[in-house]
Amino acid sequence: MTATVRLDLHIHSRHSVDSRLSFEKIVERVTYQGLQGFALTDHNTTDGLLELSRLRSTYPAFWFIPGVEISTHEGHLLAYGVTESPPPGRPLVETLERVDALGGVSVLAHPFRWVHGVGRRLATEARVEGIEGRNGKTSELANTRAELLAARRSVASTGGSDAHEPDRVGRAFTEFPGDVASLDDILEQIRRGETTAAGESLSFAGRVRSSVRDGLLSAVRGFRPVGPRAVHPDRF
Repeated sequence: MTATVRLDLHIHSRHSVDSRLSFEKIVERVTYQGLQGFALTDHNTTDGLLELSRLRSTYPAFWFIPGVEISTHEGHLLAYGVTESPPPGRPLVETLERVDALGGVSVLAHPFRWVHGVGRRLATEARVEGIEGRNGKTSELANTRAELLAARRSVASTGGSDAHEPDRVGRAFTEFPGDVASLDDILEQIRRGETTAAGESLSFAGRVRSSVRDGLLSAVRGFRPVGPRAVHPDRF
């Protein structure tokens, strides 16, 4: 019988301006959570991918997925299987075309989050392979809406912790039910809509703590934004 592979498909390392996570700590926490690997999705940069590739020789049983979280004009987009990041701040449609040209797989990140989500209309219409149905830094309501939309559209539902700190790593993840022997197998299961999102949403108390932490980190970096701050009236 094929064993289900579980991967956290949304993690930020120290290469993101709002994270201090080391690769060693990420692997430690992924192991603790019983997962088999993770995707590196730093904000608008693939600078960490060389370091990620070095982990493969040290941890041959793990899956390390190259990726990036792109700040498009309308909201955030996750791209997997790419080795370069499309420029931030461009329209979502243009960015999707660029990811496709790079041979990557596009997944809408936390589409119903009030800030940095693309909103209901674009989440319904955008030509993506998947929708992040379980994001560890997003409310249960917003995650449920995303999961239902992924089901209605018959696209992949993915899960990721959106971790910027150790205790969040692996709290949400993606289940791959088919045989996984290569990165291509992982990407193809997303393309075919076979994945399932699982794990925890962010509680109200967690959202308060996260807001405080994000505010402190923003002050430390001189209030330099991560990317365009998209807020849409069609969120619900």
